[in-house]
Amino acid sequence: MTNDQHAESVALTDVTIDDEFWNPRLENNREVTIEYQYDQLEESDCLENFRRAAEGADGGFEGMWFADSDAYKWLEAASYVLATHDDADLRRRVDEVIELVAAAQEADGYLNTYFTLEEPEKKWTNLNMMHELYCAGHLIEAAVAHHRATGESSLLEVATRLADHIDSVFDGEVDGVPGHEEIELALVKLARVTDEQRYVDLARYFVELRGHDDRLEWEFEHVEEIAGYDPDGGGIVEGARDVFYEDGEYDGSYAQAHAPFFDQEAVEGHSVRAMYYYTGVADLAAETGDEELIDHLESLWENMTEKRMYVTGGIGSSEYGERFTEDYDLPNDTAYAETCAAIGSIFWSQRLFELTGKARYADLIERTLYNGFLAGVSLDGTEFFYDNRLESAGDHHRQGWFHCACCPPNVARLLASLERYIYATGDNCLYINQYLGSEGTVTVDGIAVDIVQTTDYPWDEDVRIDVQPAEPTAFTVSLRVPDWCEEASVSVNGEPVSVPDDGYVELDREWDDDRIDATFEQRVVPVRSHPAVEDNRGRVALTRGPLVYCLEGVDHERPLGQYRIDPETTFDASFREELLEGAVTIDGEATVPDLEEWEGRLYRPDDEASSRTASITAVPYYLWDNRDPGELLVWIRAT
Repeated sequence: MTNDQHAESVALTDVTIDDEFWNPRLENNREVTIEYQYDQLEESDCLENFRRAAEGADGGFEGMWFADSDAYKWLEAASYVLATHDDADLRRRVDEVIELVAAAQEADGYLNTYFTLEEPEKKWTNLNMMHELYCAGHLIEAAVAHHRATGESSLLEVATRLADHIDSVFDGEVDGVPGHEEIELALVKLARVTDEQRYVDLARYFVELRGHDDRLEWEFEHVEEIAGYDPDGGGIVEGARDVFYEDGEYDGSYAQAHAPFFDQEAVEGHSVRAMYYYTGVADLAAETGDEELIDHLESLWENMTEKRMYVTGGIGSSEYGERFTEDYDLPNDTAYAETCAAIGSIFWSQRLFELTGKARYADLIERTLYNGFLAGVSLDGTEFFYDNRLESAGDHHRQGWFHCACCPPNVARLLASLERYIYATGDNCLYINQYLGSEGTVTVDGIAVDIVQTTDYPWDEDVRIDVQPAEPTAFTVSLRVPDWCEEASVSVNGEPVSVPDDGYVELDREWDDDRIDATFEQRVVPVRSHPAVEDNRGRVALTRGPLVYCLEGVDHERPLGQYRIDPETTFDASFREELLEGAVTIDGEATVPDLEEWEGRLYRPDDEASSRTASITAVPYYLWDNRDPGELLVWIRAT
C-alpha cells in the first residue's frame, strides 16, 4: 500500500471470477473482442504507422494523430488477459506488437508515429491538441500492465526510455501541460513499478502547473509555429480552436486549464480529460499523503454526482466539446456520455475509495459499470457506442469501429481487469465492494484469507460469502450496502447482524471457517430527477437493484413518447431466459391516447381527450440496441 492510502485493491491475479452474469462477457472480451480489435488496428493502419516509422518512412501516417494510443490500450487489455489466462497465441501477438512499438522508437527515446512520419521538426510544439503526452501515458500504462502480467521488461524498457526523454524535455526545454491529461496517472504507475521518485515529481509538475500556465493559450496565438497547423485551413489547430474559445476569448476550461486545481469549483470541460486529470491528482495524493488534495477531489466528485451526472452514471452532456456544461443540464436525446468518460469515472472513483475507504465511491462504480459503461459494447463484443444517449428516435446505433477509436480498446481493458474492483484490504480489514461470483486469496494483516462469493447478482438479491483464513484471525469484513437498497439483511453463520442504512456493514470478529449471507432487496423503483433537469420534468426512470431500465420500440406498438405510467403502479419483474442471453424485465400497465377518438380531428378540448390501458416492457439499459433497430426511452412520462 502506498503511503497514506486507506485501502488497497486486491490484484486481479489474486481473484478468479466465476459468475453467470459476467463470465460470458469476460470470455467474449478475451476470445472475440481482443482479436476483433487487433484486426481493426491492422485495417485502420494504426499498426502500419509503427512499421512505417520503424522503416524511416517520410509521411504516410494514417488515422487520427493520436492513433498510437489505441494500440497501447489494446496492449494493456491483452496484458491483463495474459495475467489471468495462459494464451500462447495472444502472447505471440502481444510480443509482435511490442516489437513494432520498440522498432519505431527513436534513438533519444522519443516515440510518436505521427510526428516521426509527418512533422518531425515540430515535436512538443502543440501540447494542446497533438496528444504526445497522452499517447505516452497510454504506452506507460500498457508497459506496466505487461510487466506485471508477464514479468518481462521489453515494453517497460521502451516506456522508461520515453518517460526519461519527456523528463529531460520538460526540464527547461519546454514548459507546459498536456491538453489531454493521462500522463500524470501513468507516471505514478511507472514510479511504483520502477521505484523512481522522479516520475512522481514529473507527475506533480504537470498537475501543479495546470491553470497557472499560459502555454496552451500561447499556442493558439502562434499557430504558424506549432504542429497540426495548415495555412490553407482545415488543419487540426483550426478544428480545435472553437472548443477553446468562447465569445472570442480563450477559455481553458475545455482542458481543465482555466484555473489552478484548488480554484476549480466544478467539474468542467472535456469529460474524459477531466476524469484522467482527477485520477492523476488522486494518484499523486496517494503518493504524497496530501489531505487537501483529497478533500478537494471529494468536493469535485460531489459536484459531478449531485449536479452533472446521468442516472446511468454517464457524464459529459454535450457533443460540442464532449464536455460537461452547466449544473442540471442533462438532455437525453443529445446526451453524449462518452463511454471513455464512464471508464474514467470508474478509475477516479476507485482511487477515491482507496484514499478514503468510503462506500459511496464503490456505489458509483457499480452504477456506472452496469449501465453507463456496459451499454458501450454489444453482446457479441464487436460493436461499440462512443456516445450513450438516453433517448433515441431509432437512428443511434453501435458501430464496429471509429475514426477516433478511443472507446473500444478502453472497454476491452476495463473488462479484462474487472477482478481488481471486487475486493480491497485495509488496516486489518477486508472490503467487499462489488457483488459477483468469485474466489480469491487475499492477505489481511499478514494472514492469507480464502474468500468465495456466490450470487446471481444483479438478477437476484442474495449473496453468500465464505471466509476462511489460514488460521483463526480477528479482522473486520466490511460489506457494502448498496445505496439503492432500502431493505437489507446480513447474517454470519446464521446469526443476524445490525445493518446500517448505507455504507458498510462492519463485521468485526475472529474469523475461522465462516459464512456471510446477505440479502439486498431488489424492488422496482421509479426515480425522479432534480426539478432543475428540464428534460425530465414529469418523467420517471425505472430501476431495479443496480440496473437502470429503458423502453425499446421493438417491444411496443406505439411511439414510446405516448406511454404514461403511474409511479404507484405495481410492476412485475421476471427473468426471461430467452431474451438477450437472459435478463430480468420489468412489466406493467401504462396509458396511451385513445386514437379512435382522434379520427378526423387534429385538435380537441383537453377534457374530451381519453386514454386506454396498454402494457409496457422495460429492459436493462445496457442491453438496448442489441435487437431490431428502434426507439429508446429511459425517462418515461408519468401521470
